[in-house]
Amino acid sequence: MEIPITEIRPVRIGQVENAKAGTGCTVLIAENGMAAGLDVRGGGPASRESQLLNPLMAAQFVHAVVLSGGSAYGLGAANGVMQYLEEKGYGYDTGYALVPLVVQADIYDLSVGDPKVRPDAAMGYEAARIAFGNPNYRDGCHGAGCGATVGKIAGMETCMKSGIGSCAVQHGELQVGAVAVVNALGDVFDWKNGKQIAGLLSDDRRFLRSTSEYMKRSVAVKENKFTGNTTLAAIITNAKFNKTRLCKIAGMGHDGIARAIRPVHTSADGDSIFALSVGNVEADQDLVGLMAAEMISEAIIRAVESAESAYGYPSLAELNRKRL
Repeated sequence: MEIPITEIRPVRIGQVENAKAGTGCTVLIAENGMAAGLDVRGGGPASRESQLLNPLMAAQFVHAVVLSGGSAYGLGAANGVMQYLEEKGYGYDTGYALVPLVVQADIYDLSVGDPKVRPDAAMGYEAARIAFGNPNYRDGCHGAGCGATVGKIAGMETCMKSGIGSCAVQHGELQVGAVAVVNALGDVFDWKNGKQIAGLLSDDRRFLRSTSEYMKRSVAVKENKFTGNTTLAAIITNAKFNKTRLCKIAGMGHDGIARAIRPVHTSADGDSIFALSVGNVEADQDLVGLMAAEMISEAIIRAVESAESAYGYPSLAELNRKRL
């Protein structure tokens, strides 16, 4: 059965955005730590502490995952999350100080709103504070999804507004869910029927057209693909897995992105999936990977469906109204 993503505890999610500037961040916190893996398939990621999640590294857990706008400029948001966790007394005890382990990945939203305003330590601190005190996750143009758009191969003039989405299910004791920030170069498809629902718009911005077909018009190198578009996702499960297995589950999660976005994993995207284990339920690794991919596909659709038009970019809801 379907459940809210917020029911997979002890993960808490806080979101902060600057709607005027068109950027924000989403923080997932488990203050006592969570096992985590990562799989990056895009060619242009903006990330922080990603090597912590390499199975060869010593760290076996992290305290928080930050999904953010601002491209590489937004990576400072993790400083605020670290500060908040330290103040609350959480972190890896080195003997001299508590060091919260915080990993981060960012989308490129500098072409939306004000490119000089990016998530910073203050925004990360506030998102962490909200996660602890009054978790406020919701789908749409919130948190890291504030400035998200899709379908940018022909420029920002013919792209569509997107956002952040989620989906989670419970099967017996097992819970599996995903949060996705959808800021892709390509188009978004309903993974159940293959129908394109968002992406590259016609020149009059009334109808959809195919990014793949647009790209096939010429074999010439396209120098500017708005590098750093990026779809980010975080899989959350209460199944018990170590870092190595979570990296594999994150890899299977990319099947979900590929079903819902085309083209995907391009040189202009930084597509990254975190996989987080926060429980002790015994479950088959491949089953969880299968379910995670489905949750990501559905979360991508919901990110588009829940988005509102903003910054001059139409949403799916607006496009549907025009068709009536």
